[in-house]
Amino acid sequence: MRRTLGFIGGGKMATAMIKGLLHQGYPKGKILVADPDPSRRQELAALGIKVFTENSAAVAEAEAVILAVKPQKVEEALRGVEFPPGLPLLSIVAGYSTARLERLLPGLRVLRAMPNVAALVREGITALTPGKAARDEDLAWGKEILQAFGGVVLVDEEMMNAVTAVSGSGPGFVFSFLAALTDAGVLVGLPRSLAGELALRTLAGSAKMAAELGEHPVVLRDMVTSPGGTTIAGLLELERNGFAGAVMQAVYAAKERAEELGE
Repeated sequence: MRRTLGFIGGGKMATAMIKGLLHQGYPKGKILVADPDPSRRQELAALGIKVFTENSAAVAEAEAVILAVKPQKVEEALRGVEFPPGLPLLSIVAGYSTARLERLLPGLRVLRAMPNVAALVREGITALTPGKAARDEDLAWGKEILQAFGGVVLVDEEMMNAVTAVSGSGPGFVFSFLAALTDAGVLVGLPRSLAGELALRTLAGSAKMAAELGEHPVVLRDMVTSPGGTTIAGLLELERNGFAGAVMQAVYAAKERAEELGE
């Protein structure tokens, strides 16, 4: 039996989750969302689900809660909300530990997840970890909810900030590379529309190739790197400008920021 879900927060990630659930046939009447922004409520109401201004209203009818607010807004969002004892709560708040939520909400069974923006097209990857009070049935429920918009991996909580940096922030890094590759095509004389199509299809095809062949990325790179050819010349420039190091530094900085947000 599918539970009535109360979303605290109706931002982009919550909306992606809701759209994924609806695509899988989740009953519209069992999805409740509270958000203070009128424009967000209007967009969510257009999906046919119930929307509220007050968080307490969404939780009052819920059999499970999904917390989807900014880390800085957690305490404010939870203030004055009465949760039935033993209610399962799935948090997608970046950097916010299950222990910290359990202290704020004693008696609740907390799960923590980090989805990514590809949930919008049901190609997301989400890491999931249980709090101390969570039961096996809660973990199974969380996994079922998250599988509506992509894959799910179970991880130890100590890995969650690193997960946030790689898969949570990762799409931003990938989109930056896509934009740069498109601009590079324009630089060497291609019309922007053609450069964009070539860059996008190249990126999508390369990702699919890596997923389906299962080879190490270096092995796949070697497939297109001929001795004295164009690819090795380009790779030299990437490394001369610290490409690999820049990517690693970006992920490290994102992890550090996730830790700061959870403090």
